[in-house]
This record gives sequence, C-alpha cells and structure tokens, in this order.
Amino acid sequence: MLELRKFVAPEFIFGSGALDLVGRYARNFGGKKIMIATDPGLLAVGCCNRVEEILAEEGLACAVFSGISPNPRAEEAMRGAEFYAENDCDVIVAVGGGSVMDCAKGIGIVSTNRRNVLEFEGIDKVPIPGPPLICIPTTAGTSADVSQFAIISNRVRHVKIAIISKTMVPDVALIDPATTLTMDSYLTACTGMDALVHAIEAYVSTASSPLLDLHALEAIRLIGTYLPQVMKKPDDLELRGWVMLGSLEAGIAFSNASLGAVHAMAHSLGGLLDLAHGECNAILLGPVMAFNYREVGTRYRKVGEALGLDMEGMAAREAEAAVLAKIRDLKEEVGIRSTLAERGVTIADIPELARNAIKDPCMVTNPRMPNQRDIEVVYEEAL
Repeated sequence: MLELRKFVAPEFIFGSGALDLVGRYARNFGGKKIMIATDPGLLAVGCCNRVEEILAEEGLACAVFSGISPNPRAEEAMRGAEFYAENDCDVIVAVGGGSVMDCAKGIGIVSTNRRNVLEFEGIDKVPIPGPPLICIPTTAGTSADVSQFAIISNRVRHVKIAIISKTMVPDVALIDPATTLTMDSYLTACTGMDALVHAIEAYVSTASSPLLDLHALEAIRLIGTYLPQVMKKPDDLELRGWVMLGSLEAGIAFSNASLGAVHAMAHSLGGLLDLAHGECNAILLGPVMAFNYREVGTRYRKVGEALGLDMEGMAAREAEAAVLAKIRDLKEEVGIRSTLAERGVTIADIPELARNAIKDPCMVTNPRMPNQRDIEVVYEEAL
C-alpha cells in the first residue's frame, strides 16, 4: 500500500456538450491556426464539421489532416508533422478513436523534437513536449485521451512500438458521449471490450495501487453493466454515457498502472498482421486470464464481483470457472465471437508473434511472467 506510485492525468471535461468547449480551449492555449487530426471515415460522415464551426466562431483558422489509418503508422505521423509545419499550425485537435489520438501525439512530438517518431520508443524518451493537444474521443474504449501511451506501427519491422511518457498526456480531453453515436454496433462492442481489458489488466498489474484500484473496479462494473445494454439500445445516449465514463475510469487506471499480456499480445497481432486492436483484446482476454489466474486469483475474484457475480462461499476452483465463464459470456453477449484463426492468424505466425509480444513494455507489469512458449500456448488457445 505504501509503495511509491506516480499518478498523471490530463484536465478533462466529461458530459454532454463537452465538444462545444473546443474553441475556448484552443484560444486559451494561444492557438491561431488549428490542425484537426482525424481519419477518412470520420471526415466522410462530417464528424469534424461541428469542430470546425466552433473554431471559426472563435475566429480561429484550421487545417484538416485525415491521413490516419487504424493501427496508425509511423509514416503517417511523419506526414502529419509535415502538414502541421506547412500550414503554420500551433495547436492540435484530435477527433477520433485511439488511432487518431495516438497519431496526433506522434505528430506533436515529431513537430517539436524534429526526429523520427520511431526514435521515441520506450519509456520517458521524449525530450520536448509537443504543442498543445486537445483530444475529442469518438469511441468509448481506447482512453488515449487521458493516457501517457501512444502506440505506433512500424511497418518495416511489422511491430507496434509503445511511446510512454508524461509528454504523451493530452493537455485537455473533451469527452462527449454524443460523439460515440458515430460508431457501428461491432465497433461499439470492440472498443467497449478494449476498455474492460484496460481496467482488468490495470487492476491485476504489478504496478497497481489502492487509488488506481478504485478506478479500475468501477470501470469494470460500469462496462459490464452498461455495454450489453448499449448493444440493445445503441441510440440511448445515457447508456453510452455510462460506458464512456467506464472507459475514462479505465484509462486513468491503466495510464498509471500500465497493462499486461493481453495488450502485449494484441500489439504484436496489430503490428504483424494489422488486426483490429479491440477485437484482439477481446479474443485474448479469457486465455490470458486463465494463464494468470494462479498468481492473482483473489484479484480476479474481485473482478468477478464487479461484473455482478455472487461469489460468496465459492471454492477457489469454482470461482475461477465462474469468472472465466462470465468473461466468455460477456464477449458473446456483445457479439464478439471470432477466433484468431478466423481473422487470418495461422499456427506458423505464432512463434514470431510471441517473440514480439514478450518484448512489449506491457508485458513487464503482467502478474505472471511468461516465457516465449507460454505466450505461444495462449495464442494457440485463442486460434
């Protein structure tokens, strides 16, 4: 309980109408020319139009950069930094999910440090913070808007790198549940399960702490309760608000406690095979929990209780089976039924996937330290 722990979080505004404050914050940060970072899909559905209108009402010019992929690539961060300089921008507004926000973080640090984004891989490797960054998340899952992580794909090495630094924490997050209405049903499920994995991995992390446990357990409760309801009533803004609050709580927890094997293995899948991050997390969660259970069974029991299980009087083996069954049932209930094999992963891919996963920074705080064969077995179970 008394071990030293560091806690970082940005300023954030949560609730209906949060997006409408973007102009005020951009002006307060001294902005004159605002770069809006987004992706082609959100641009096509007009998600940035309201942001542009609000900035214009404050007398602020803007330029829109939409060249960002799912699993954002290093070259996209570099092109974004060129765009930022060419347009004489001085503030970045990221409108999108985790890919957009991670890429925007990369664009920022490249702009101030004038180095390739891949050179910042690791922990506390960013000498100069980026320009002011305002994040407007449009998914309830990644929590990149409140975290000190940025995940960027190196398409030469076919790996994802993690940039972990206080300089990666946005200056402000404007968290408006209405923005999540742009998500389709499956993306809602995958991002919601991503948030659940954040909370569970933060709670059992070797860097957990009592303060972070409060956020992690509440996130598990909120997501477990409300994500299935959102799947049935996707237009219910109040339900989406509860899921987004759960995502926020999970983000506060994992940004400070870090993550574990689920994320390390999902990063490897995304880097090698360009698979969707949230879906990979959902597929891997159960097998990783089964691997970790002997080390953190008591904590997983608390996870089960937060998910609504009545575990009073259960023996250890019975409790383990109940918790793992609950995770399977929840994944099924929200409609995530694919296996890794159905997403194109083959047995021949597994050794390389495991080699990359074991080197991921998230593996450091996993409660049970695996060897490469352990990771291979977990991948095999998820095929």
